[in-house]
Order: sequence, then C-alpha cells, then structure tokens
Amino acid sequence: MSRIPNLNGFLYFETVARCGTISRASQEMGVSASAISQQIKLLEQQLGTKLFRREGRSLSLTQEGEQLFQTANTALRMLRDAHRHFGQSQDSYQLNMRVTPSFGARWLGPRLSDFVTRHPNWDLRIDAAPDPTDFDREMVELELRYGTGNWPGYHNEPIFEDRVLPMCSPAYLAALGPGDPADLLARARLIGTPRAMVQWGTWAQTSDLPHQPAEPLILMDRSTMALQLAVDGVGVVLDSMALAMQELTAGQLVPFLPAVPVLKYTAYWAICPPRYLKRRAVQEFLDWITDQATRFESEVGDLYARYAMREVAFTLPQVSRSPTR
Repeated sequence: MSRIPNLNGFLYFETVARCGTISRASQEMGVSASAISQQIKLLEQQLGTKLFRREGRSLSLTQEGEQLFQTANTALRMLRDAHRHFGQSQDSYQLNMRVTPSFGARWLGPRLSDFVTRHPNWDLRIDAAPDPTDFDREMVELELRYGTGNWPGYHNEPIFEDRVLPMCSPAYLAALGPGDPADLLARARLIGTPRAMVQWGTWAQTSDLPHQPAEPLILMDRSTMALQLAVDGVGVVLDSMALAMQELTAGQLVPFLPAVPVLKYTAYWAICPPRYLKRRAVQEFLDWITDQATRFESEVGDLYARYAMREVAFTLPQVSRSPTR
C-alpha cells in the first residue's frame, strides 16, 4: 500500500495556489513564508513532480499542479463546509438536492415556502438540472427524478402518481365548437413535449379512440413552455396534471376531453444511495414531501369532481434511461 504524503503539504499547496503567492498564503495561514516553501518542496519530493513553475517571485501551476489543485480545493472545501455546519445549532442542516427543471419550477417550487417556514435554519441547495446525479462524484444527497423508477443500486421511493391528459384554454375550446373526441382532435392544433414519457400516439391508443390524432404541429423542449402556449390559446397540450395544477385550478386551462379517462402512473421519484437514508435531513425532507403529495391527491380529487372526470391506471414502458423534463 502506497504511503499518503503529508496532509499538511496539501493544505499549504492549496492555499498558495488559491492565493497566487506565498506571501498572501502566509498572511492567510498565519505561518512564515519559509515554512510554506518547505512544505511545498517536501510535497513535490513525495509526489515526484513539480507543482509550480517559478519565475522570479511569481508562481504558476504546472499541468500536474493544476490537476492536484482541482482535487485538493474540492476536498478542502467539503471539509470546511462540514466544519462550519458542525458549529451551527442542533436544528440546522444542509441538504443538497437535484430536481428535474419543470418539476422543480412548477410543482416543488410553489410548495417550498411551507418547508422553509417549518425549517427556517436549514441551508437548502437545489440544482434544477436534467442530467441524472452521479452520487459518487457530486455533492448531492437526494434527487427528485422523473422516470420509470428502474435505477439499480439506489433507493427508489415513489413520490406520487401523476396524471396525463390533454388541456387547453377555455377560449380555445369554445372556438373549436362542439364535436365528438375524434372530430375535436382532428380540428385541434396539438402541442407536444418530446421529453414526456406519454406521447399523443400512446395516449390515443390507451384511450381507445377510433382514429389516431395527427402528429403535434408544435413541439416544445420543456413542459413549462408547452403549457404556457396552451394557456395563451395556441392549441391543446398533452401533459402532466401535476405540472399544470396551478393553471387547472385557476381555470386558465381546462380538460380538452373530460369524458376520456385520465392516464395515471407513477412518474416522480425520490432517489438516493441507501446509506443517505440515515441522514436526518434526507429523512425529514422525504417526510415533508410525502405530506405534500397527500395534499396534492386531495387537489386532484377536487378537480375530478369539478369536471366529472375519471382515471385509469397506465403502465409505463421500461426504458434504459428515463427522459427528463
């Protein structure tokens, strides 16, 4: 087993590389410049490579030095963060999360004020990004992901069951006039989101419509943009009830075909390495979001009653990599 170099050397090296000069590093650390120079020289000897190019009094990192600085800076920043949080009150925690963008903006975001009110001392950091988390390399403890739930090696916990239905503005529906579902679909301008797991063709087949709808005339990369087009009266969007709940509740969007059953399936999941479940911050957030999901189910029930809607269970096809939205 190879011997680990003197850890003090990494600390001195990172400080010099970050400050730019030995004199500034000496002031920050409260040690002499000669002590810093000796530590860096010893580290270079132990590693068998030069970390700095010295040109008079100026220093610049070598290629090897640059690589070591990136690693040392990340590791020391994590240690400093841990030390800072140990000094906070017992009820203070930090939770680093990642969420898919549309879900974060449209479902989670409006509910976060409740969480912050309950946990005013928490340091909550949320990254809204479409890419799945690499928990071994990133400082993320919990991810709220859109997909099928087939992520081996991780704790996969369903948050709630989502519903998919076609929606449009009241004015757009009124302008189309009366007609049966197939006729209305033939005359409507369809809006699609290619990242969604349920597309117009799949929806029509599952709904047993006699004729397949045409391909969407408008494809938007994100659900947020597609829903806004529908609110603006551009056409009919097939999307998630969870993402459109605010507009549906306010009457800005209405079910396009309320007689056709809504497709229900589990699409939003909380995932993390099993070891992270032992962290109190993770557990408390999971408890909170479970409570929010229960409230969401009540909102869905109210909407169904308003439009005399019903739902059917839908099984999503298993895919190797879930889409993002």
